[in-house]
Amino acid sequence: MNPLHAKKSRFLVCVAVCTFIYTFIYLKVPLSEEPNEQKLNVRRAECGFYPDELCSALFVGKPAAFKIGNFCQNSYQPKPLSCIQTSCSCSTVLKTLHFITSPLSDEEGNFSLAYIITIHKELEMFVKLLRAIYMPQNIYCIHIDEKSPRDYKTAVQNIVNCFENIFISSKREHVVYAGFSRLQADINCMRDLVNSKVQWNYVINLCGQDFPLKTNKEIIQYMKSKWNGKNITPGIVQPLHMKHRTQLSYREYVHSGVPYLYPGKTTKAKPPHNMTIYFGSAYYVLTKEFVEFTLTDARAKDLLEWSRDTYSPDEHYWVTLNRLPDAPGATPNAGWKGNLRAIKWKDQEGSSHKGCKGHYIRDICIYGLGDLQWIIESPHLFANKFEPAKYPLVMDCLERRLRLRMLRQAEVPIQDHWRFQEHSYFNMRLDV
Repeated sequence: MNPLHAKKSRFLVCVAVCTFIYTFIYLKVPLSEEPNEQKLNVRRAECGFYPDELCSALFVGKPAAFKIGNFCQNSYQPKPLSCIQTSCSCSTVLKTLHFITSPLSDEEGNFSLAYIITIHKELEMFVKLLRAIYMPQNIYCIHIDEKSPRDYKTAVQNIVNCFENIFISSKREHVVYAGFSRLQADINCMRDLVNSKVQWNYVINLCGQDFPLKTNKEIIQYMKSKWNGKNITPGIVQPLHMKHRTQLSYREYVHSGVPYLYPGKTTKAKPPHNMTIYFGSAYYVLTKEFVEFTLTDARAKDLLEWSRDTYSPDEHYWVTLNRLPDAPGATPNAGWKGNLRAIKWKDQEGSSHKGCKGHYIRDICIYGLGDLQWIIESPHLFANKFEPAKYPLVMDCLERRLRLRMLRQAEVPIQDHWRFQEHSYFNMRLDV
């Protein structure tokens, strides 16, 4: 080898090693909570092996990582996912979008989950959610808001067409925030699911801004060990400050093209069958037997009809029925137990969390980079809410972490396209 070339090669190796060491130290060494902006002169090289090194530092709350992360996620804008706006063959969809195409263990293969996903926007976020929860032994009902644009519906349908166990709800609703239509959308999917050939065990409902924190295997093991045939509907007897939701008759209005609910002057009749109304989460995990009960039992049908003009009926309907002692899988004394959703509510700052590091919408935190440590330390199955267009690195970190956990738990040979990245530096730490 030419001596000049040899020296040049050694020099380049030295530069690469020094850059890596500098990046590593910069991410690992904590800075003060309010570092001097003039001193924090972030350069592109400090992004290191993006995003895995940054994610690992963000997960353990390294202050420097937040500043670097904000710079790097703007410098390395993620490329749009392939095959979601353009037509691809189904084999290409499965491979380029990294869908897992075989059960990862016998336990998972013998325990099917059903999912209801209600969506209306952000196609890429929907695909990220779908591939995170997708397993070929499960079944998925997608409810698309009837108000959604035609091209959005078409794009979702093109993806769904590639899977035998994913389908669009046979009946779609014009969903109004806090309206009865949101509850009806779930019920429409439930009717389709109970008529499917897949013998599923539990149904879980999600919205388009949710994302799982646990793997499919961990969700199954949680249901088996903690609930064992019981439903999860967190909630309590309706508090006094929530009674207006079911005491007054609400009507739907439209202002500037946006529908909303407003209470009228009519007082509603008492609940049917002298039921005690509960207040709780709109999210649930329900057994198939309980779903069949809600679709056929006279009390469930009457409560549904009574709830048509209430405010946010999905926050009282499921929990009220699940508190009936004779309902299949009922949990009359469960209270708020369940660990379904990690949510940062604005009015819980200082008690359950230390504030939102992204921003609030309707008093719910849209997660930023500074929320990642809190999210992964949560015991909940899912988290809400995410906006990858605003905070793309948040979603990158979480979905890469989840996929690594899934593959490391797998008891079958791993196919190449299940991995998000095949480089040797794809080594995000999972001991947090």
